[in-house]
Amino acid sequence: MSDAASPLSYDADRTGTGVMDASGLQALAAAVGGRPEAAAESAARRGPFRPEIWLNARQRHASRLAAHYFRAFDTLAVVGVTLLCVWAAASGPLLEARLSLLLPFALGAAIVLGLMRSLGRYRFARGQKTARHLASVAAIVAAGAAGALICGWTLQGAQAQWSAWLVWAGLVLVTLNALHMGWSDMVGRWRSSGALTPNIVLVGATRHAETLIREALKRRDLNVLGIFDDRLARSPRAIEGVPILGTADDLLTHRMTPYVDRVVLAIDPRAEKRVRELNARLRTLPHEVTLLVEPDGPAETRSALDRLAAAPLADVQGPIDDDRRAFNKRLQDLVIGLIAVLLLAPVMAVLAVAIGLDSPGPIFFRQRRHGFNQEEIVVWKFRSMKQEAADATASRQVTHDDDRVTRIGKFIRKTSLDELPQLLNVIAGEMSLVGPRPHAIGMKTGHVESARLVAEYAHRHRIKPGMTGWAAVNGSRGPLHTAQDVRRRVRLDIDYVERQSLWMDLWIMAITVPVLLGDRSAVR
Repeated sequence: MSDAASPLSYDADRTGTGVMDASGLQALAAAVGGRPEAAAESAARRGPFRPEIWLNARQRHASRLAAHYFRAFDTLAVVGVTLLCVWAAASGPLLEARLSLLLPFALGAAIVLGLMRSLGRYRFARGQKTARHLASVAAIVAAGAAGALICGWTLQGAQAQWSAWLVWAGLVLVTLNALHMGWSDMVGRWRSSGALTPNIVLVGATRHAETLIREALKRRDLNVLGIFDDRLARSPRAIEGVPILGTADDLLTHRMTPYVDRVVLAIDPRAEKRVRELNARLRTLPHEVTLLVEPDGPAETRSALDRLAAAPLADVQGPIDDDRRAFNKRLQDLVIGLIAVLLLAPVMAVLAVAIGLDSPGPIFFRQRRHGFNQEEIVVWKFRSMKQEAADATASRQVTHDDDRVTRIGKFIRKTSLDELPQLLNVIAGEMSLVGPRPHAIGMKTGHVESARLVAEYAHRHRIKPGMTGWAAVNGSRGPLHTAQDVRRRVRLDIDYVERQSLWMDLWIMAITVPVLLGDRSAVR
């Protein structure tokens, strides 16, 4: 094998489990050096390219949503302090407190929480000093205190309880500063570990790519994981220590894709035909694709890298955005998922006993499936097939009167009770209650892998897979026997990804049971 082609061999499974873990990915990068000392030099030169920072996109996305959790804790803390102060000032039950006493505290709390949000105190931008951040929080509390004092003086005049409002302001200041010292420390540790450092891959082994990598190495706020180029015969093995891993087509199925946040086209934008052609090929990936325009001087280079490396925590201000939508969805999954586990625990225990008595073998069936951003996850189900007939890759989909299905299996598949253990996947954050159903890796429709039948198939993975989904309640559930079946499910899944909202999820959950029980035609 020639040097130009050899990079393709590094897309290997080094864990023996079908998933390339952090150590395997590090070995992939280190192997490009050709010898151990060269690999060590390469890894050191590229800076934050260590196994401990190899978090997949789902894990890094969870960190970026922390701003919403921070704001929720702040809100609870301010409301709690406010209620405590009102209770102390009223010297009696809160419900009997005078409106003129309650309003100044309420106005002060509203001003503090509103300014914390509108002034972006939850973004924790890179390079922001903790002392400066705490000073801005103190200024916001001072504004809230001023509002409370003015409101109290207006309503109560000479009987204004100045000390009560000042005590409230002091308690709020101490509470918020303590919380934000913790938030700042937490974000700092995430940044140093790489949890908030964007991972990109480059398409094109060009001088544009070389310039970007060299500048990224100086800054150390951007991880360039690899390079893909269609002209392998003319490409080196690596550029500035970053390995060339194959062609653009290899990127579509590479094991590194779950770790990638963005794909950057590092080719000459004047080659319009090639840009259009690469865009058309790469749009099947669930990643954002960015064209790197050649910077005119160091200033534009720094500006381009700033845009690529910008990784503040989720912005909690303004209209609903993707991060806030993901936060709401995660909160929904945790609350409803934990309640469901508690309520359905007796049912799951009975099913476990029945499965064990019905046929020999384990109670649970585990299968590798695609999750968010094409991450490989292990999905849990109750075993519905005979142990010797287990089909981990779904190479043969279930049919009517399938002899592989046990007696209990027919019942739990028909009622979808075999899916209940996936509540554990939901609580772990690998799945959601509602989303596109996770398909087995390598699942075939006929003799063709299902993912190859629809160009937009990977767009199903732009959101976490779900226990139920828009496709399931619209009749597309169970095996996919024809290309038309695959196209219809992908169309419904993408429709859900684009329209997802809290109310849509609640509606899908509400109609799932009656729809599935009333579906007599679907084979499961």
